[in-house]
Amino acid sequence: MKPSPLKYHRPRSIEEACQILAGVDGKVLAGGQSLIPMLSMRLAAPGNLIDITGIAGLDEITASAQSGVTFAALATHASVASNRAAARTQPLLGRALQLVAHPTIRNRGTTVGSIVHADPSAEMPAVIRLLDGSVTVQSVRGRREISAQDLFLGPLESSLETDEIAIAATVPAARPGVGTAIDEIARRQGDYALVGVVARAEVSEGGEVRSAQVTYVSAGEFGEVTDFTDVIAGACISDARDPKWNALSEAARHRIETEPDIHATAAYRSQLVAALTARVVMAAAVDGASSMTTHQAALHIDSGVNQ
Repeated sequence: MKPSPLKYHRPRSIEEACQILAGVDGKVLAGGQSLIPMLSMRLAAPGNLIDITGIAGLDEITASAQSGVTFAALATHASVASNRAAARTQPLLGRALQLVAHPTIRNRGTTVGSIVHADPSAEMPAVIRLLDGSVTVQSVRGRREISAQDLFLGPLESSLETDEIAIAATVPAARPGVGTAIDEIARRQGDYALVGVVARAEVSEGGEVRSAQVTYVSAGEFGEVTDFTDVIAGACISDARDPKWNALSEAARHRIETEPDIHATAAYRSQLVAALTARVVMAAAVDGASSMTTHQAALHIDSGVNQ
């Protein structure tokens, strides 16, 4: 199929784009990896298409330990994943982006676009929600920041107003002793995940889990963070036989709802949730312990240099 008739606009500034969008029924084109198929299948039929790819400066990526990582609306998955400063500041970004679709899509698709598209089968909405990030939007009324907690209203539905354009997203920097991890199961590499798990875990200096939070891809309540601290606190990260890990699997199986579709039954997805949750939380905990060791080593080197 072909898109329904529409008027094409190519503004040269974000202010011009907002002016256009304020007065018409329109969609914003950035990477287009989700929008173009929707237009072609006429799942979306806007009267206007506002192409922002010609606006300078919208592909910037900045990263620091103080402000975290900010990537603008035209920064592609590939560019964010390969940015060394971003990888040092918040490693979960690169880990998650490597799981997004195929290289061709990562080269064109934008990370901000993936987030505000609000697809429960996509990795990046789950990542920004777990990290308590935010999205900056702009309209003729000015700019505002939407926290990830308030961003997702439901599947394919965000809290952006119809005249607002998402211009950037920000995630906080990683902290020593707090690790992250992501893993998923798909029918084929690059396919949407049957189930994906994104985890954050804080660990003690003694190698025990202090807290753990999880978001899910293709499972559970979209846009929600599930706290498993009550189940896993005190678990030893170096002992997979610790009964708390099995308790975590069973807790995930009972707390996280799954639904069937043509690709998997609800029972199979529930089994994936149980297996992946313990695996990914343990990986996040190990990552947290490693970050603590690295931080302590850096402090020791700095102390030696300053003496």
